[in-house]
Amino acid sequence: MINIKPLKAYTDNYIWLLETNEEVSVVDPGDAKPVLDYLSKTNKNIRDIFITHHHFDHTAGVPELENIISGSIYGPKNSYELINEKVTQGDTLSSLGIKFEIIEVPGHTLDHIAFYNEENDILFCGDTLFAGGCGRVFEGTFDQMFESLNKLKQLPDSTQIYCGHEYTKSNLLFSVEVEPKNNDLIMRNTEIDNLLTEHGSSLPSSIGLEKKTNPFLRCDVLGDNMQFIKKIGLINLFMFFRFNFLLIRKPLSTSLLTCHSFHFSINS
Repeated sequence: MINIKPLKAYTDNYIWLLETNEEVSVVDPGDAKPVLDYLSKTNKNIRDIFITHHHFDHTAGVPELENIISGSIYGPKNSYELINEKVTQGDTLSSLGIKFEIIEVPGHTLDHIAFYNEENDILFCGDTLFAGGCGRVFEGTFDQMFESLNKLKQLPDSTQIYCGHEYTKSNLLFSVEVEPKNNDLIMRNTEIDNLLTEHGSSLPSSIGLEKKTNPFLRCDVLGDNMQFIKKIGLINLFMFFRFNFLLIRKPLSTSLLTCHSFHFSINS
């Protein structure tokens, strides 16, 4: 039986373990210590390592782990140097008996990929899609991020989202500002503190829940809402502007372009 376990790293990173009774495969080990501590505690071994993108907080633990794995280090092409099995859009791989399809999702970084298993509704999506938000565009373009989020939006609603950071509470604070009359969002926001207290994590989320409550997956619903457009000034302006412009194919108020950015959903 396969279990998925989160390990905390840094202040808000997640390292995900795909786990059987004897082995684990590790997703985005930004720090080796939590993984090594868990292996020592459970007497388990590492089969494979999955890398979604090259940022240090997703790869820094690999040098300490690479010599104790029995399988491969899977990751995107033209990316982190210790990846020995490079994968791209449409490729498949098997780890611990679970088959994963590779989905290219550039935007946060140019090399970013996600690992998707349809049978068990598993999506390891790194820093592309978060619970209630999405990642900052560092290397790619806003067009790319828009298309990447649309790719993930097409997955079944039952797909479980295992992303790279615990940003849900701050993301939802912003989302409620954008959509104050969204009852699904209001309910989710009121439940987040209890969820974090009881479980120590808000994850996994699901594609279905994100389609109801995540503004980055709701541009088709919100794009013509001028109140929404005004709210955009609360966060990184160009992120939302680009999404909205791509959707409705018309220019937005130039006065808003002078607003300065920032906030909740635009994360590392």
